[in-house]
Amino acid sequence: MNLGDFNDLEVAREVDFGMYLTSDDGDLLLPRKYIPAGTRVGDVVRVFVYRDSEDRLIATNLEPYVRVGQFAALTVRDVTPTGAFLDWGLEKDLLLPYRNLRRTLRPGERATVFVYLDDTTDRIVASAKWEWFLSDDPFPGKAGDAADLFVAEETDLGYKVIVDGTHQGLLYHNEVFKPLRLGDVHTGYVRQVRPDGKLDLSLQRPGYDEALAAADTLLAALRQAPNGTLPLGDKSEPDDIYRRLGMSKKVFKKALGSLYKQGMVQLEPEKTVLVSSK
Repeated sequence: MNLGDFNDLEVAREVDFGMYLTSDDGDLLLPRKYIPAGTRVGDVVRVFVYRDSEDRLIATNLEPYVRVGQFAALTVRDVTPTGAFLDWGLEKDLLLPYRNLRRTLRPGERATVFVYLDDTTDRIVASAKWEWFLSDDPFPGKAGDAADLFVAEETDLGYKVIVDGTHQGLLYHNEVFKPLRLGDVHTGYVRQVRPDGKLDLSLQRPGYDEALAAADTLLAALRQAPNGTLPLGDKSEPDDIYRRLGMSKKVFKKALGSLYKQGMVQLEPEKTVLVSSK
């Protein structure tokens, strides 16, 4: 049985307050409020297994925000001398022990953590020192590759992100054109692999591919717009461009240029008109 993860377990017996499930670590309770309708003794149910407030193994059919071996951004419910307690979607909050804190946290604040099983206590705990749990192996990708970027922390330079769940990278502030929130996952691109193994990243597709992708996005927006006209042009504000198209003004101008060279749009200072059905 995997503690801190989902397991398929057989119902051994039923009692007034729930059902007991059979596992290699002994029978554990599935409280009645979490029993799927129609479940009987002998059935196999998929449940998440963790420990209750008295450290007993217990099952639930609730979906936690994070499982053992994963990174997540969680909200702080309470802070005590023992550490911080985090909301992870279950009745019992997740402990972030004092030794695993990087700084003082406050209730209501979000923090990026890695969740693991403590070898000494066999309890599920979190660590805010999430960098410790990244891979030491060289990044297997290269510049230009697409990757899943988990937003882990904001710094003066930009956003620290976890790349494909294994390596650390950075999105620089001056290259981010939309608000990012801890725990968000975006598709991004590797700009370069630095000598220290960390990665410089971008949310925009690099090089000519970026312009092509932006041109496709702009063309689709024009085709859906009333009379094939968007109130965006060379003189438009960057925020207006991003709000409508999700791209920077620099990328927007590349897309405009590409469509204009193909004779597909008419350009005006503050609007763009589709003139071709290509």
